[in-house]
Amino acid sequence: MTLPEQQTRSAQDSAHSALRLEEVTRRYGRGGGTVHALRGVSVTLRTGSFTSVMGPSGSGKSTFLRCAAGLDQPTSGEVHLGDTRISGMREKRLTLLRRERVGFVFQTFNLVPSLTAKENILLPFRLAGRRPDRGWVRDVVERTGLTDRLGHRPAELSGGQQQRVAVARALATRPDVIFADEPTGALDLTSGQEVLALLREVVSVAGQTLVMVTHDPNAASYADHVLFLADGAIVDTMSGPTTARVTERMSRLGS
Repeated sequence: MTLPEQQTRSAQDSAHSALRLEEVTRRYGRGGGTVHALRGVSVTLRTGSFTSVMGPSGSGKSTFLRCAAGLDQPTSGEVHLGDTRISGMREKRLTLLRRERVGFVFQTFNLVPSLTAKENILLPFRLAGRRPDRGWVRDVVERTGLTDRLGHRPAELSGGQQQRVAVARALATRPDVIFADEPTGALDLTSGQEVLALLREVVSVAGQTLVMVTHDPNAASYADHVLFLADGAIVDTMSGPTTARVTERMSRLGS
């Protein structure tokens, strides 16, 4: 299965890829209880693209994200972040790589309650023991609309504002790829749309590469492309998605 204008095995296209999976499988358990979470997934996502990953419950969406982001190791196959093979990498080196080259946005925000918004945004630098690019961080804060909220702790912020802090934290280190796992799942409709518009902006304006797992056809419509998973395999792709088209395709996957 190919992703239009994205998936290719040529060296030329690989040079422009932010993320590449080659025949990735992931199995859990043994014998009769083996679960095949991913079955030979191959896909290349180009730098500066916004890809949504969709599928029914149990289709392999979360496993796809975990293997692609280096949070889980595939049973077989290869995962490349840019020109770096991360599958098979030792955990200590992988932890450092994720800290420097990968950003995460989760449904539950994952902010530290005792830290202010500013301190949460700068936390990756504190953990890495390196200085932030103050000019870039200031631009990220302005882009995410948090200038007047930097001194507030998470409990003093709305859900949408907390997710903006999470997006700013993910952007602050200028990662190669941001992985978003159901980023609007805990938000009301208005806040969710604001966060999706922000994610769309950081791809279109800042050239960020974004991979988003979602169950929401409206959220998927903000992406450039959609990958549809079922039973651990990519069964379809869509470019220029709309809410109606994604809804229709998902209804056929669930039938």
